[in-house]
Amino acid sequence: MTHLEQLQKWTKDHHLDFTYLSNPKTIQYLTGYYNNPYERVMGLVVFPDDEPFMFAPDLQVEEIQKSTFNGPVYGYADAEDPWSKIAKHVEKRVSDPHHVGFEATNLVYSRVMALQGAFEHASFDHDVSELVKQMRMVKTPEEIKKLAGAGREADFCFKVGFHAVKVGATEDQISAEIKYALMKRGIMFNSFPTLVQAGAHASEPHNFTSENRVKNNELVLFDLGTVHDGYMSDSSRTVAVGHPDQKKLDIYKTVREAQQMAMDYAKPGVTAESIDKVARDHITKAGYGKYFLHRLGHGIGLSTHEFPTIRGGNKTIIKPGMCFSIEPGIYVPGVAGVRIEDCVHVTETGVEPFTHTPKHLIYVD
Repeated sequence: MTHLEQLQKWTKDHHLDFTYLSNPKTIQYLTGYYNNPYERVMGLVVFPDDEPFMFAPDLQVEEIQKSTFNGPVYGYADAEDPWSKIAKHVEKRVSDPHHVGFEATNLVYSRVMALQGAFEHASFDHDVSELVKQMRMVKTPEEIKKLAGAGREADFCFKVGFHAVKVGATEDQISAEIKYALMKRGIMFNSFPTLVQAGAHASEPHNFTSENRVKNNELVLFDLGTVHDGYMSDSSRTVAVGHPDQKKLDIYKTVREAQQMAMDYAKPGVTAESIDKVARDHITKAGYGKYFLHRLGHGIGLSTHEFPTIRGGNKTIIKPGMCFSIEPGIYVPGVAGVRIEDCVHVTETGVEPFTHTPKHLIYVD
């Protein structure tokens, strides 16, 4: 059963007249087609016993028709009301819809109101978000192959980035070297803006690459990824310039050990929260618990952050085919920030990483 057929079955099992999908990533997952319509309206309409159709701005219609989606495609001009046009096409199949499914976690309130205005007799009380979440959480072998391709590209990024690290170079310059090298290879999209943080700047894990310059005897943190056939990579490494002091080396050693312990522990049957606990307990015992500021990991796939989340309180049972990051970090203000991250896929007996850049402390420059 294809992903789209599963969604169609859910629509039928819940006695819905149709389900309206609005998240571009959900549409990509179900049809293979991706585009971000920004402020315009794009949707996939799925019926229990009729073929689905896509609705999009006129400027996307031809592109969708040439994609892997082989159902009807309807468009609208910028001067037209998209909701009344959607209703017109739906009502050719269902004369007076009363029960509708939609993505409550994606559709903003104003668009829910617009849909309700277009279908005055319908109740929008079935949220398909949980089904989509569960479907996307376990990857197929083909999806894992694409994630592995993205991982190889991330390894290439690290090779370029490490070579670009020089005392006096700015974080922005190092990041630009990576971007240029990717573009020369025909890899045009990053999964997120490449993050390079040198020295104490890396203690701010959600800050940005800047004009901060690399100095001698400090650590440099990389967090990067690419998009490979729609699927993302996300990986972090931290390297040394010169001879960092013992405090920085101890931080690195602690993070390295915590990451390896979590990698060794993760396998089918354990809970997401228990994987987090393995790494967090080690960092806490080393005296750095308050400097581990985030969850251990997040799911990876068509999006850089999806399910499962690897955090305290999440009792999700790990299953083969799940893909997620394992990324402990220690961020000491004024000293350093260290993160080591691999995204992995769960096998029958453990996990295998998508990235293979070495994790012993690499000295550059």
